[in-house]
Amino acid sequence: MTDPEDRLRDLHLSLPEPPHPIGSYLPAVQAGDLLFLSGTTCYTGNGFLHRGRVGSDLTLEQGQAAARQTAINLMAILRASLGDLRRVVRMVKLNGYVNSAPDFDQQPAVINGASDLLVEIFGEQGRHARAAIGVSDLPGHIPVEIELIVQVRE
Repeated sequence: MTDPEDRLRDLHLSLPEPPHPIGSYLPAVQAGDLLFLSGTTCYTGNGFLHRGRVGSDLTLEQGQAAARQTAINLMAILRASLGDLRRVVRMVKLNGYVNSAPDFDQQPAVINGASDLLVEIFGEQGRHARAAIGVSDLPGHIPVEIELIVQVRE
């Protein structure tokens, strides 16, 4: 298995402080060996990486960058919840929501920004089942929101 902590260093990625919930929910809840991560987005230390609809306000590439930043934030929540990313057995399911222009139909390509990063960090254990859904808007006009289910070891 790929050591995810080593891979983060190899990729020159440092995880930020995990984003705080902006509502009445927990960032992560464990049930048995599954950890459910609440939907998060492309927060950075300076606010959101992007805002707007992919396909009108934002390009496909900007949407992919937003999805990648969202995956980085999910990894920060995951590490904060587990203490160490080495406790991850595998990524199970990713649900990605894309704030899409009416005629935009490349939601899977946008969410690849997150999916590809998970594989870069975790190798085969990073491959997952997935949904990539276009929506008419998201809170604060963010471009993506992603939730994740992860199998973990004690």
